[in-house]
Amino acid sequence: MKKQIELKDRTYVLSNDMAPLSMYIASKDGRRSRLLYNDPETGRNRSMRYSRNHASPFLDEQDDTAIVEPIIFLEGVLNVPKTDKSKQDFLAIHPGNEANGGAVFFEYDPEVEAQSRMEELDLRTDAIIAAKQLDLNTMLGLARTFLRGNVDKMSTAEVKYDLMRYAENHPSEFLDAIGDPDMELNNLASRAIQEKVVTIRGDKDIFYNLADNKKKILTVPFGMKPVDALSSWLHSDEGLDFFKVLENMFAE
Repeated sequence: MKKQIELKDRTYVLSNDMAPLSMYIASKDGRRSRLLYNDPETGRNRSMRYSRNHASPFLDEQDDTAIVEPIIFLEGVLNVPKTDKSKQDFLAIHPGNEANGGAVFFEYDPEVEAQSRMEELDLRTDAIIAAKQLDLNTMLGLARTFLRGNVDKMSTAEVKYDLMRYAENHPSEFLDAIGDPDMELNNLASRAIQEKVVTIRGDKDIFYNLADNKKKILTVPFGMKPVDALSSWLHSDEGLDFFKVLENMFAE
Protein backbone atom coordinates (compact mmCIF):
# COMPACT_ATOMS: atom_id res chain seq x y z
CA MET A 1 0.00 0.00 0.00
CA LYS A 2 1.16 3.52 -0.78
CA LYS A 3 1.93 5.38 2.43
CA GLN A 4 1.80 9.07 3.19
CA ILE A 5 5.29 10.42 3.69
CA GLU A 6 4.36 13.62 5.45
CA LEU A 7 1.54 14.34 7.90
CA LYS A 8 -0.05 17.61 6.78
CA ASP A 9 -3.26 19.23 5.63
CA ARG A 10 -3.98 18.34 2.00
CA THR A 11 -6.14 19.75 -0.77
CA TYR A 12 -7.60 17.73 -3.64
CA VAL A 13 -9.05 19.21 -6.82
CA LEU A 14 -11.27 17.72 -9.51
CA SER A 15 -9.57 17.14 -12.84
CA ASN A 16 -10.24 19.05 -16.07
CA ASP A 17 -11.20 22.25 -14.22
CA MET A 18 -14.47 20.71 -13.10
CA ALA A 19 -16.17 22.67 -10.33
CA PRO A 20 -19.77 21.54 -9.79
CA LEU A 21 -21.57 22.72 -6.68
CA SER A 22 -21.01 19.25 -5.22
CA MET A 23 -19.69 15.97 -6.57
CA TYR A 24 -19.42 12.57 -4.93
CA ILE A 25 -16.57 10.24 -5.81
CA ALA A 26 -16.57 6.50 -5.23
CA SER A 27 -15.86 5.75 -1.58
CA LYS A 28 -16.63 2.01 -1.38
CA ASP A 29 -16.51 -1.05 -3.57
CA GLY A 30 -19.85 -2.42 -4.71
CA ARG A 31 -21.42 -4.62 -7.37
CA ARG A 32 -22.54 -1.69 -9.51
CA SER A 33 -19.48 0.47 -8.95
CA ARG A 34 -16.22 -1.35 -8.38
CA LEU A 35 -13.50 0.31 -6.34
CA LEU A 36 -10.41 -1.87 -6.33
CA TYR A 37 -6.74 -1.51 -5.54
CA ASN A 38 -4.23 -3.81 -7.20
CA ASP A 39 -1.85 -4.81 -4.40
CA PRO A 40 1.69 -4.95 -5.90
CA GLU A 41 2.83 -7.31 -3.14
CA THR A 42 0.24 -10.00 -3.84
CA GLY A 43 -0.99 -9.08 -7.32
CA ARG A 44 -4.57 -9.28 -6.02
CA ASN A 45 -7.34 -6.74 -6.44
CA ARG A 46 -8.52 -5.62 -3.01
CA SER A 47 -11.88 -4.00 -2.32
CA MET A 48 -11.61 -0.47 -0.93
CA ARG A 49 -13.89 1.40 1.46
CA TYR A 50 -13.43 4.68 3.26
CA SER A 51 -14.23 4.39 6.94
CA ARG A 52 -13.31 7.26 9.22
CA ASN A 53 -12.86 4.97 12.23
CA HIS A 54 -10.53 2.49 10.52
CA ALA A 55 -6.89 3.08 9.65
CA SER A 56 -6.99 0.69 6.70
CA PRO A 57 -8.72 1.64 3.43
CA PHE A 58 -9.30 -2.06 2.63
CA LEU A 59 -12.61 -3.79 3.25
CA ASP A 60 -10.95 -7.04 4.37
CA GLU A 61 -9.18 -5.19 7.21
CA GLN A 62 -12.31 -3.46 8.53
CA ASP A 63 -15.08 -4.80 10.78
CA ASP A 64 -18.80 -4.26 11.35
CA THR A 65 -18.19 -1.08 13.34
CA ALA A 66 -17.10 0.77 10.20
CA ILE A 67 -18.50 4.28 9.90
CA VAL A 68 -18.89 4.76 6.16
CA GLU A 69 -19.19 8.31 4.88
CA PRO A 70 -19.39 9.80 1.36
CA ILE A 71 -16.50 11.79 -0.05
CA ILE A 72 -17.76 15.06 -1.49
CA PHE A 73 -15.96 17.73 -3.49
CA LEU A 74 -17.54 21.16 -3.04
CA GLU A 75 -17.09 23.46 -6.04
CA GLY A 76 -14.34 21.17 -7.26
CA VAL A 77 -12.28 21.16 -4.06
CA LEU A 78 -11.86 18.82 -1.09
CA ASN A 79 -9.81 19.91 1.92
CA VAL A 80 -8.66 17.09 4.19
CA PRO A 81 -6.96 18.03 7.48
CA LYS A 82 -3.98 16.08 8.77
CA THR A 83 -6.20 14.75 11.57
CA ASP A 84 -8.14 12.73 8.98
CA LYS A 85 -5.29 10.46 7.97
CA SER A 86 -7.67 7.65 7.03
CA LYS A 87 -9.20 9.75 4.28
CA GLN A 88 -5.80 10.93 3.06
CA ASP A 89 -4.51 7.36 2.87
CA PHE A 90 -7.68 6.30 1.06
CA LEU A 91 -7.40 9.12 -1.50
CA ALA A 92 -3.67 8.43 -2.00
CA ILE A 93 -4.41 4.99 -3.50
CA HIS A 94 -7.80 5.80 -5.02
CA PRO A 95 -7.89 4.71 -8.70
CA GLY A 96 -9.41 8.07 -9.65
CA ASN A 97 -6.32 9.93 -8.42
CA GLU A 98 -4.21 11.28 -11.30
CA ALA A 99 -1.11 10.07 -9.45
CA ASN A 100 -2.41 6.52 -10.01
CA GLY A 101 -3.33 7.06 -13.64
CA GLY A 102 -6.89 8.20 -12.89
CA ALA A 103 -8.77 11.14 -14.31
CA VAL A 104 -11.09 12.21 -11.50
CA PHE A 105 -8.99 14.33 -9.13
CA PHE A 106 -5.45 15.26 -8.12
CA GLU A 107 -3.69 16.55 -5.02
CA TYR A 108 -2.97 20.25 -5.23
CA ASP A 109 0.45 21.11 -3.85
CA PRO A 110 1.21 24.88 -3.68
CA GLU A 111 4.97 24.23 -3.57
CA VAL A 112 4.91 22.02 -6.66
CA GLU A 113 2.63 24.52 -8.42
CA ALA A 114 4.99 27.38 -7.59
CA GLN A 115 7.99 25.39 -8.84
CA SER A 116 6.16 24.60 -12.08
CA ARG A 117 5.32 28.27 -12.61
CA MET A 118 8.92 29.28 -11.95
CA GLU A 119 10.13 26.77 -14.54
CA GLU A 120 7.60 28.11 -17.03
CA LEU A 121 8.70 31.68 -16.31
CA ASP A 122 12.37 30.72 -16.77
CA LEU A 123 11.52 29.06 -20.09
CA ARG A 124 9.70 32.16 -21.34
CA THR A 125 12.58 34.37 -20.26
CA ASP A 126 15.09 32.15 -22.08
CA ALA A 127 12.95 32.25 -25.23
CA ILE A 128 12.61 36.06 -25.18
CA ILE A 129 16.37 36.53 -24.63
CA ALA A 130 17.10 34.10 -27.48
CA ALA A 131 14.71 36.01 -29.76
CA LYS A 132 16.44 39.32 -28.96
CA GLN A 133 19.87 37.87 -29.84
CA LEU A 134 18.94 36.47 -33.27
CA ASP A 135 20.72 37.74 -36.36
CA LEU A 136 18.47 39.21 -39.05
CA ASN A 137 18.48 36.21 -41.42
CA THR A 138 17.67 33.73 -38.66
CA MET A 139 14.98 36.04 -37.31
CA LEU A 140 13.33 36.33 -40.73
CA GLY A 141 13.54 32.57 -41.23
CA LEU A 142 11.76 31.86 -37.95
CA ALA A 143 9.25 34.62 -38.62
CA ARG A 144 8.31 33.08 -41.97
CA THR A 145 7.72 29.79 -40.18
CA PHE A 146 5.76 31.05 -37.18
CA LEU A 147 4.12 34.37 -38.08
CA ARG A 148 1.09 34.97 -40.22
CA GLY A 149 1.07 37.34 -43.15
CA ASN A 150 3.81 38.37 -45.55
CA VAL A 151 6.89 38.80 -43.39
CA ASP A 152 8.82 40.45 -46.22
CA LYS A 153 6.37 43.36 -46.22
CA MET A 154 6.85 43.98 -42.49
CA SER A 155 9.45 46.29 -40.99
CA THR A 156 12.31 44.74 -39.02
CA ALA A 157 10.88 46.21 -35.82
CA GLU A 158 7.48 44.66 -36.50
CA VAL A 159 8.99 41.26 -37.21
CA LYS A 160 11.14 41.37 -34.10
CA TYR A 161 8.25 42.43 -31.86
CA ASP A 162 5.85 39.78 -33.22
CA LEU A 163 8.51 37.08 -33.01
CA MET A 164 9.31 37.98 -29.40
CA ARG A 165 5.61 37.77 -28.58
CA TYR A 166 5.49 34.37 -30.22
CA ALA A 167 8.55 33.26 -28.24
CA GLU A 168 6.87 34.39 -25.02
CA ASN A 169 3.65 32.50 -25.75
CA HIS A 170 5.26 29.36 -27.23
CA PRO A 171 8.70 29.17 -25.58
CA SER A 172 9.36 25.43 -25.96
CA GLU A 173 8.43 25.38 -29.65
CA PHE A 174 10.48 28.51 -30.31
CA LEU A 175 13.62 27.26 -28.54
CA ASP A 176 13.34 23.88 -30.26
CA ALA A 177 13.19 25.64 -33.63
CA ILE A 178 16.35 27.64 -32.91
CA GLY A 179 18.21 24.42 -32.17
CA ASP A 180 16.74 22.57 -35.14
CA PRO A 181 19.40 21.76 -37.76
CA ASP A 182 16.63 21.66 -40.39
CA MET A 183 15.59 25.26 -39.76
CA GLU A 184 17.03 26.36 -43.11
CA LEU A 185 14.87 23.79 -44.88
CA ASN A 186 11.79 24.93 -42.98
CA ASN A 187 12.57 28.53 -43.90
CA LEU A 188 12.97 27.72 -47.59
CA ALA A 189 9.74 25.69 -47.60
CA SER A 190 7.87 28.48 -45.84
CA ARG A 191 9.14 31.13 -48.27
CA ALA A 192 8.38 28.94 -51.27
CA ILE A 193 4.75 28.65 -50.13
CA GLN A 194 4.44 32.28 -49.05
CA GLU A 195 5.90 33.68 -52.26
CA LYS A 196 3.93 31.21 -54.39
CA VAL A 197 6.94 29.49 -55.88
CA VAL A 198 4.81 26.43 -55.12
CA THR A 199 1.04 26.27 -54.80
CA ILE A 200 -1.19 24.20 -52.56
CA ARG A 201 -4.42 22.82 -53.98
CA GLY A 202 -7.17 21.49 -51.77
CA ASP A 203 -4.93 21.77 -48.69
CA LYS A 204 -3.30 18.48 -49.67
CA ASP A 205 -1.45 18.65 -52.99
CA ILE A 206 1.67 20.77 -53.58
CA PHE A 207 2.62 21.82 -57.13
CA TYR A 208 5.52 23.68 -58.71
CA ASN A 209 4.54 27.20 -59.74
CA LEU A 210 7.45 28.02 -62.05
CA ALA A 211 7.15 29.55 -65.49
CA ASP A 212 7.87 26.28 -67.26
CA ASN A 213 6.89 23.77 -64.58
CA LYS A 214 3.46 23.33 -62.97
CA LYS A 215 3.83 19.63 -62.13
CA LYS A 216 2.71 18.08 -58.88
CA ILE A 217 5.42 17.71 -56.24
CA LEU A 218 3.70 15.67 -53.55
CA THR A 219 0.54 14.93 -51.56
CA VAL A 220 0.69 16.15 -47.98
CA PRO A 221 0.43 13.15 -45.61
CA PHE A 222 -2.62 13.14 -43.35
CA GLY A 223 -2.07 15.12 -40.16
CA MET A 224 1.02 16.95 -41.47
CA LYS A 225 1.27 20.65 -42.31
CA PRO A 226 2.11 21.51 -45.93
CA VAL A 227 5.25 23.42 -44.89
CA ASP A 228 6.52 20.40 -42.93
CA ALA A 229 5.77 18.03 -45.81
CA LEU A 230 7.57 20.27 -48.29
CA SER A 231 10.52 20.68 -45.93
CA SER A 232 10.85 16.90 -45.57
CA TRP A 233 10.71 16.49 -49.34
CA LEU A 234 13.43 19.12 -49.85
CA HIS A 235 15.59 17.04 -47.51
CA SER A 236 15.23 13.99 -49.76
CA ASP A 237 17.31 13.07 -52.81
CA GLU A 238 14.29 13.79 -55.00
CA GLY A 239 13.99 17.34 -53.70
CA LEU A 240 17.70 18.22 -53.70
CA ASP A 241 17.67 20.00 -57.07
CA PHE A 242 14.70 22.17 -56.10
CA PHE A 243 16.35 22.88 -52.76
CA LYS A 244 19.33 24.34 -54.64
CA VAL A 245 16.95 26.38 -56.85
CA LEU A 246 15.28 27.85 -53.78
CA GLU A 247 18.66 28.58 -52.13
CA ASN A 248 19.73 30.61 -55.17
CA MET A 249 16.33 32.25 -55.52
CA PHE A 250 16.22 33.44 -51.92
CA ALA A 251 19.90 34.18 -51.47
CA GLU A 252 20.23 37.42 -49.49
